[in-house]
Amino acid sequence: MKISLTNTGKRYNREWIFRGFNYEFENGKSYAITGPNGSGKSTLLQAIGGALLLSEGHVAYGNDQQEIAPEKAFQHLSIAAPYLELIEEMSVTEFLTFHQSFKPFLPGKTVASIIAEVGLEKAAAKQIRYYSSGMKQRVKLAQALFSDVSLILLDEPCTNLDKTGIQLYQGLVNQYRLGRTIIVSSNDEAEYGFCEQSVSILDYKTS
Repeated sequence: MKISLTNTGKRYNREWIFRGFNYEFENGKSYAITGPNGSGKSTLLQAIGGALLLSEGHVAYGNDQQEIAPEKAFQHLSIAAPYLELIEEMSVTEFLTFHQSFKPFLPGKTVASIIAEVGLEKAAAKQIRYYSSGMKQRVKLAQALFSDVSLILLDEPCTNLDKTGIQLYQGLVNQYRLGRTIIVSSNDEAEYGFCEQSVSILDYKTS
């Protein structure tokens, strides 16, 4: 997916989180949105995904064939973020099966194979509420990376992951990023080291 932002800005009360953001994210490339904690990286990422209304400017989406209406963009993207909740009364098997009912997985991928790839097969029948924070993050990454979409948004994707989990994330994103647009919001190079281009949110702050 290609995403074009024109004169975009987001303001809460009188404070501009970012302003004058003009950028085009090209199809099939990987990007990092960087900046210190609290600088507005997550806000920008949510604006790109259409999860919040901009205060000014607009976002346009498209692919090689046609423009995608903003209200239909959600069909073409997935997101993993610390603030997104899982359905904790479900097992990971039930959760991913439910997710697949409205957003199919990559061709050839089954719920069981995905659970195995993220290392949760021994806990496949356990309710998610009994998972550790790191296990929950693996579920979030699974539903994002294995969805058959052209745009993946990752907000601090290694949150709560230990060294093994970080290595798993890096392996998965390198394996499944080809041909897709990936945008990572992070200030940790371990999360965005694979990205080809970097955008600093500080360049779009107003005084």
